[in-house]
Amino acid sequence: MNLLPKHMREFMVVPVCHDIQVNGQTIGLHESGILWWPDESTIIIADLHFEKGSSYATRGQMLPPYDTIATLEKLAGVMDAFDPARVICLGDSFHDKEGSDRLPATYRAMLATLQLNREWIWVTGNHDPLPPVRLCGETVDEVTIGGLTFRHEPSEDPARAAGEICGHLHPAAKVRRYGRAIRRACFVTDGTRLILPAFGALTGGLNVMDDAFSPLFEKRRFSAFLLGDNRLYPFTASRLVSD
Repeated sequence: MNLLPKHMREFMVVPVCHDIQVNGQTIGLHESGILWWPDESTIIIADLHFEKGSSYATRGQMLPPYDTIATLEKLAGVMDAFDPARVICLGDSFHDKEGSDRLPATYRAMLATLQLNREWIWVTGNHDPLPPVRLCGETVDEVTIGGLTFRHEPSEDPARAAGEICGHLHPAAKVRRYGRAIRRACFVTDGTRLILPAFGALTGGLNVMDDAFSPLFEKRRFSAFLLGDNRLYPFTASRLVSD
């Protein structure tokens, strides 16, 4: 079922991925920012942050109220392209504990339609530690499938790093080429663990050269895959620069 409006269909994502291995499992990185695991027919998405705009509004800071629908339309394009049997959302799917309850009826119906006939797993995050209300799906703190463990925050314990797939940090990377600086959201991995970029429309990014990443990747030995237009751009850490 194609859920995108006609004016959006020409921008639908194409399911061509950059394949890598994490803990012996072959998975695909996609320029939309999602992870595709073909052997499990599973899409993994991090940090949707639905209803971030309305969350800010409750505190008197007015933002354009279109973040949730923009994220939903992007998500619908991914679903139409890949048609997964399972979806894993890696936490911070809603920007606060009441976010799922604030979903407008139209958006709730659209999300519910995306969930039809699919296994849907909500991993809890620091922004959304409780199960979403009036939505289908299983809520877990973390889940392990076939050698990969899906959680929200990366662990600093090396014993837990093998096969870890997570979000939380909203990784972004910056490169300088031909006198220009380019900064993009990115995947970051050392082949043992993988951190996904934030998928939501109103999410910023933290430079992977920031100290927050140092405990996760020994001696900054990792690769970053920058999101581009219809492709990914891979760089080793040695090619990246700080903000």
